[in-house]
Amino acid sequence: MLIVDANSEWIQQAFALRHEVFVVEQRVPVELEIDEDDPAAMHLVLLQDAQVVATLRLVPYGDKIKIGRVAVRQQLRRQGLGTQLMLRGIRHAAESGFRTVFLDAQVDSMPFYQGLGFIEEGDVFDDAGIPHVRMRLVL
Repeated sequence: MLIVDANSEWIQQAFALRHEVFVVEQRVPVELEIDEDDPAAMHLVLLQDAQVVATLRLVPYGDKIKIGRVAVRQQLRRQGLGTQLMLRGIRHAAESGFRTVFLDAQVDSMPFYQGLGFIEEGDVFDDAGIPHVRMRLVL
């Protein structure tokens, strides 16, 4: 697993995976997928055979950090890769001095994040046509 920035050789593969998951599978409008947070974000990539198979990004917001754009290649889901990726992201946040990690979870994915200790915070809202809820984890 690597922590990379927007200048990394791996970033285009990470963006391609996100496109596959969010734009193709979930029909998120392409113009919403890569946004103004990507250039400054830290991106985690999980590699298998020199290919990015899972990714997420970390974006600081003051004394908190947001995990987002969590994506795992479809045929590799439910094998623990998302959990590995999230645990590494949480560890990076703690090592960087953040005390709170938050994310906007797709409602269907809430049990996954709850299993990692995240708690629901607030009401369900729409993001790109998909119901989401804010969740947080105090480190």
